[in-house]
Amino acid sequence: MHALVLDNVSKSFGGIDAVSNVDLTITVGESRALIGPNGAGKTTLFNLVTGEIPVDEGRVLLFDRDLTREPVQKRIASQLGRTYQMSNLFDQLTVQENLFLASWQTRRRRASVIATLFRSWRRFENQRRHIEAIARRVGLDDKLTVPVNELSHGEHRQLELGITLAHKPRILLLDEPMAGLSAAERGFMTELIMDLKPEITVVIIEHDIDVAFSIGDQVSVLDHGTIVAEGTPEQIVANQKVQEIYTLSRQN
Repeated sequence: MHALVLDNVSKSFGGIDAVSNVDLTITVGESRALIGPNGAGKTTLFNLVTGEIPVDEGRVLLFDRDLTREPVQKRIASQLGRTYQMSNLFDQLTVQENLFLASWQTRRRRASVIATLFRSWRRFENQRRHIEAIARRVGLDDKLTVPVNELSHGEHRQLELGITLAHKPRILLLDEPMAGLSAAERGFMTELIMDLKPEITVVIIEHDIDVAFSIGDQVSVLDHGTIVAEGTPEQIVANQKVQEIYTLSRQN
C-alpha cells in the first residue's frame, strides 16, 4: 500500500509556479527526506498534502484514497500528522495539558476553556495513560507538570512532535524539526524520529543534510517546484545535478 501519492500536482501563485507537475510515491513504513534550496517549494508541497492550500492540478492520495478535494480535518481523520516550522503551543499551559488537548482534538478552542476541561483530567484514565506514554516517547515524561514557557527550545520541538503523535498518525510530515536546535538536541531529535520507523511513515523537510540522509531511506530533491532527483542518500550525494544545485545555492 502507498502511504502518499502525489499525481502530477501543481500550484502557482500570481502566475509563478511554486510546485510544478510533481509526482511522488511513498510506501507505507518508508522514511522520505525532502531536500532542496530555500524557495524550492518544499513547504508548499506539504501544504498541498494537508489541504491547507488547494492544488491547481493533479491528485493527492493518502493510503490509496483520493483526498484531493477534501478539507484538512478529513485528512487528519485519515491519520495524517504534521509539525510546522513555527511553534503552535499554549505557552501558559503545562506539557500534559497541551497533550491532553491534542489527544481530544480540542486545540482550536480558546485557552480560557482549557482549565475547565482539565478539571476532568482524572476521569479519563485511558487518555491519561495515552498521554503519559507519548510524553515518555518524546522524552518529556519528567516535564509533564512544567509550563511550556519554561521549556527549552529543544523541548518545545519534542512537545510539538508529541502533540502530533497524540492524533495517532500513520504518516507524519515534519517541516524542519531541527531548526534552531543545538548539535546535541539535533542528535536526540533524530533518535526520536528514527524510533518512529517503520510504525509511522515519515516525510521530513530538513536543511541539515546529514540529518536528512540519516533519517531518509529515500531522498527527493526539489528545485524551483520540481523534483529533479530521487534515490538513496548515496545516490543523491553522487548526483551531478544535485551537486550543481547546491553549489549555485551556496554562491547565491
